[in-house]
Amino acid sequence: MIDLTGRVAIVTGAGGGLGRLHALLLAQRGAKVVVNDLGEAANAVVAEIVAAGGQARAAICSVTDAEAVQAMVDGVLADWGRIDILVNNAGILRDKSFAKMSLADFRVVVDVHLMGSVHCTKAVWDSMRERGYGRIVMTTSSSGLYGNFGQANYGAAKMALVGLMQTLAIEGAKYDIRVNCLAPTAATQMMEGILPAGQLALLLPELVSPAVLALVSEQAPTRAILCAGAGGFELAQVTLTQGVFLPGDAPSAEDLLAQWAQLANRDGEMVPPQGFDQARHELCKAGFDFAGAAA
Repeated sequence: MIDLTGRVAIVTGAGGGLGRLHALLLAQRGAKVVVNDLGEAANAVVAEIVAAGGQARAAICSVTDAEAVQAMVDGVLADWGRIDILVNNAGILRDKSFAKMSLADFRVVVDVHLMGSVHCTKAVWDSMRERGYGRIVMTTSSSGLYGNFGQANYGAAKMALVGLMQTLAIEGAKYDIRVNCLAPTAATQMMEGILPAGQLALLLPELVSPAVLALVSEQAPTRAILCAGAGGFELAQVTLTQGVFLPGDAPSAEDLLAQWAQLANRDGEMVPPQGFDQARHELCKAGFDFAGAAA
């Protein structure tokens, strides 16, 4: 039984949809919850939590406003003394094909999803390091991992969150700050009109929130990309194939294309522990002996 009693959690975009359900579940498991959103809906969710016997407070501000986010965090630390959990859930859509998309629509989606998560994470990072504990969830998407027509802005922001998660998980490891991504599929307001009603009926948002609970628990993994929807759960991986080695001072693009099938062969593919391991892998294929160099 995951018990969050004594923990303090911030959930952004929690006035409705997935964020509301994340907040309710964390509160049900004992966490004090900060319900962040733009409007009065945040107060309604706080009222739900309090009526059920939990503890919560509203924080009405935009995650795109770094100063307002910092003020939110400072207030929580002053009143509740700690922040253990951050669920970066706030998001918007501005879907159009790239040819028809304005740069303004591109920027606003990146600002909310990526920079909003950066603002919130930066605001809690030092206090988590000082306490030697933290659980952070970034909300990514299959649109970022695999692409979707009409979502260049959304996909770019969502894949950027994977890169942010990868690095923060490495930097936070010695402080027991575990950082993961969640790629949810749920019938929320953002999904209306994208899928038929029959499919949306199976994608209940409440079937996703248990994944968040797992990722913010004491037993949480780190550097995971957890996908969840309709009761199904999967792990997405950013892998590296064994690839090919083209000898010579100037390998030709023609030779590279000629060996593309071998390059793409997934036998023996791996998940590099960190970015430098791509270089290590390539240097080993070029004949560099890391073991010998270390000796």
